[in-house]
Amino acid sequence: MGRYRLSEPAKADIASVLRTRETMHGAEARIRCRALLTAAMRRVAADPGCPSPADRSDLSENLRSFHIRHSRNESREAPVGDPVHVIYYRAVKPSPVEIFRVLHERREPSRQFPAWLPGSPFRPVCTRSRHS
Repeated sequence: MGRYRLSEPAKADIASVLRTRETMHGAEARIRCRALLTAAMRRVAADPGCPSPADRSDLSENLRSFHIRHSRNESREAPVGDPVHVIYYRAVKPSPVEIFRVLHERREPSRQFPAWLPGSPFRPVCTRSRHS
């Protein structure tokens, strides 16, 4: 079984997804969603090149995405009706898979990856001015 590590933004994304799911559909839906997310993250960690990942090097070097719907049959709970989230990750051996974000499929990912992401093509703009 592979290992994975969650970034702080990924942890916040997951908490938000689960909170929203529970608010909209109840506690059982939250449990099913959490089980599906866990199954998808385990699948990505076990086989980062698993069927169905998308190369997202346009966002950052070696970045891939995986739609959680591809793990529907691997969850230990009843299936989630219409999974709508995508896991963005990077696998660099021998390190654990790094999961950077978990985003709704309709969100524009290019706006979600800041310059702190290693290999990111996005660079911070220096806003500090110099006073002589």
